[in-house]
Amino acid sequence: MFVHNKRLQYTVRVGTPNPGLANLLLEQFGGPQGELAAACRYFTQAVSEDDPGRKDLLFDIATEELSHLEIIGSIVAMLNKGAKGQLAEAVESEAELYRSLTGGGNDSHTTALLYGGGPALTNSAGVPWTAAYIDTIGEPTADLRSNIAAEARAKIVYERLINVTDDSGIKDALGFLMTREIAHQKSFEKALHSIQPNFPQGKLPGMPEFTSVYFNMSKGEDARGPWNEGGDWKFVEDPQPAVDGGDGLATVGVNEADVAVLQAMASRTASDLETDPVTGADLGSGQAVK
Repeated sequence: MFVHNKRLQYTVRVGTPNPGLANLLLEQFGGPQGELAAACRYFTQAVSEDDPGRKDLLFDIATEELSHLEIIGSIVAMLNKGAKGQLAEAVESEAELYRSLTGGGNDSHTTALLYGGGPALTNSAGVPWTAAYIDTIGEPTADLRSNIAAEARAKIVYERLINVTDDSGIKDALGFLMTREIAHQKSFEKALHSIQPNFPQGKLPGMPEFTSVYFNMSKGEDARGPWNEGGDWKFVEDPQPAVDGGDGLATVGVNEADVAVLQAMASRTASDLETDPVTGADLGSGQAVK
């Protein structure tokens, strides 16, 4: 059960309307790293989670992400206040109205025209939000790592948004949202490491002869470091097919009836290497033999 409190989680003060900035902020409203995607990701994980501690954690953070969605949506709406009124009441000439909506070379006019200045469930380029942003896979050790990465990406987007505005009130609110991404990363990482062991993900340990092998697949000036040397790493300088010691060929077992059918198809579609037919390319080039 959800109960909505009419006050925002964090006080928001917008100095002056700015449709261009509003459009950029949609990245955290309906974008892949945005608050709706985060809320849905953690909510779906919480619903299926059996561990009571992780379930509570995921529901708490999912709900907080909805409050962050409300903050971003409120900022977008306030930044569009001037454009919303101008568009609705046509108080400016056509040229002036268009310039006010497209200030800074952005596409905010699309948002204003389609959504009346309100926050749209799109990213800053106008691409609609999609459930494809939700990458829950139902394995806690995999999902928690994905959550940590998602919060890290969201933090970076907030940093970039902070860098493109001089509005102190917006900077303050975005700074709060950015900081909460850090707090959520910490919670998710603590939850991950409360599961022991948590690597590799799932139950199967992997094939021991390949789990600590590094294949040098990119030739040139090779960089070595803890990701491919030291410890139990085995560095294979020149990996050749097949690394399992086989011949590297693909085979499949089929029954006798299928063998006959496949042979007939191969015979019917075989290339005649002795012919050199005139083609459309020859005709088009004017080099065809008459």
